[in-house]
Amino acid sequence: MSDISGVLERFEGRDWSVPVRGAEVVGLLELQAKLDATVARAMASFDRSSEWSEDGARSAATWVAAETRRPRTELRRWLGLGRALRFMEATGAAWSSGEISRAHVELLVPVSTGVTATAFRRDEEKLLTWARDLSFTEFRRELVFWRQLEDPDGVETDAAEQVGNRTAFLVRGFQGSWLGRLCFDAVGGTIVAGEVLRLEDELFEADWAEARERLGRDPLVSELRRTKDQRIADAFVEMAMRSASTPPDAQRPKPLITVLVDYPTLSGRILQLADGTPLAPGSTVAYLDEAMVERAVWRTPKRMEISARTRLFTGATRRAVEVRDQRCRHPYCEDIPAERCQVDHIVPAARGGPTTQDNGRMLCPFHNRLRNKPPPPKEDRRAPPDDDDVIYEDVEWWPDG
Repeated sequence: MSDISGVLERFEGRDWSVPVRGAEVVGLLELQAKLDATVARAMASFDRSSEWSEDGARSAATWVAAETRRPRTELRRWLGLGRALRFMEATGAAWSSGEISRAHVELLVPVSTGVTATAFRRDEEKLLTWARDLSFTEFRRELVFWRQLEDPDGVETDAAEQVGNRTAFLVRGFQGSWLGRLCFDAVGGTIVAGEVLRLEDELFEADWAEARERLGRDPLVSELRRTKDQRIADAFVEMAMRSASTPPDAQRPKPLITVLVDYPTLSGRILQLADGTPLAPGSTVAYLDEAMVERAVWRTPKRMEISARTRLFTGATRRAVEVRDQRCRHPYCEDIPAERCQVDHIVPAARGGPTTQDNGRMLCPFHNRLRNKPPPPKEDRRAPPDDDDVIYEDVEWWPDG
């Protein structure tokens, strides 16, 4: 524990008006992961000691809750993780070294037992490689795909439960306001979320243009007239208004289901929605009469290419980049899905860069604009007030090619 104490001592009495370096934050989170792993192991060890029963407690979690005034549900989760680590040696080592976080472990524990236990022991190192190398969203998606292959029946059961558990309610709250809760299955939720976020993007562009005209410069996100949450709320209202004004016989949009096929082996056919949401095959049945299905084969040369001289990525070429990238590829993006992104030429078209899959990557509108904008001088860099602003660090600026 000396390293933890030493780090905390360095932060004692710190002047928090002085910005903390990004490397310090990363180091603290790695240290937290190590401490979390230690707490989980300690809870499991304390549970095995039965010391807690000497004071009349019914469980180790109850004893610790009484001593620390922490919620028992939280302590039970710690205890469950500690118990699971006894059978997940490599996972425990990666967590204890700070390579993965508690969030990763909480996803790995459910697939380490039951039907997938044998497959987990076989593939544990591969799963940990995904946890170390991929973004958390990508890791979670790959883990879902892995479970589809190893426990197809269980995945179908979970998908059926998702559909059965769908619910929505909207009730009038204090002073005439409305409060609600939504719970959708994977397909239904993707349809609703996709449209709401598309409308939120429209509202953001309108707010940005209004603020730029008002201020005479590019605004900070904090200077827009609405917050992101307010725009999402307004997007629901806008969606309802457009629905009310749409004729009953209007053409309905169709969900797009992508079938991914590993071309060399034709093994592991995977279903996902156009935005990358993994699907159990059975969950698509109710939508097949309305949906469009595409097959993506990885990878035959130029299978989905069109003219390399085309200025913009369109048609099959754009779709191929969307399926491959899944999301905005800027390293500091917030996992904006590909359908809300633009395809950027890695080597700019102005320099002769071709419009091909290999020269394309998905970037959200913000980062596509940012790419062509040089970093501001250090003296002009201002720390943003919230997570939606750009944080300029002393890191290498994205190169053009």
